Amino acid sequence: MLVHPGGPLWAKKDEGAWSIPKGLIMGGEEALVAAKREFLEETGLSVEGDFIDLGAHKQPSGKRVVAWGHEGDFDTNLLKSNTFSMEWPPWSGKIAEFPEVDKAEWFKLGKATLKVTKGQTGIIRSLAEKLGANIDARDPASDKFVSKDQG
Repeated sequence: MLVHPGGPLWAKKDEGAWSIPKGLIMGGEEALVAAKREFLEETGLSVEGDFIDLGAHKQPSGKRVVAWGHEGDFDTNLLKSNTFSMEWPPWSGKIAEFPEVDKAEWFKLGKATLKVTKGQTGIIRSLAEKLGANIDARDPASDKFVSKDQG
């Protein structure tokens, strides 16, 4: 499941704009604890159970994203995100409030690599590897993926 950033700057962007739910680690906080907190803040859903360590991935900005996979079932229609404030329209002096995430959607691996931001494609590939699946490199736009056993 990926989330789409809210606010007017992302409203008309789709491919290469989606993300895993993520955020900043607070001082002294463990990375997985931060990931669970951020998931709750961005989706309204608390997650518990087993997590798959997907490693740390350097972003084009130089920041590192530490990611986990988790098997779960989330009705994306129930999305409830926290909000942020920004001046909008620009230079208007008016402050508007927007959801941090405006939608969530489930994607198969091939499609997820197209939807997610460039810096997070490695996270999707890491998930595929941990699940024993290869993203079908012949047709990355498809929703198909094949297991390693199938070659």
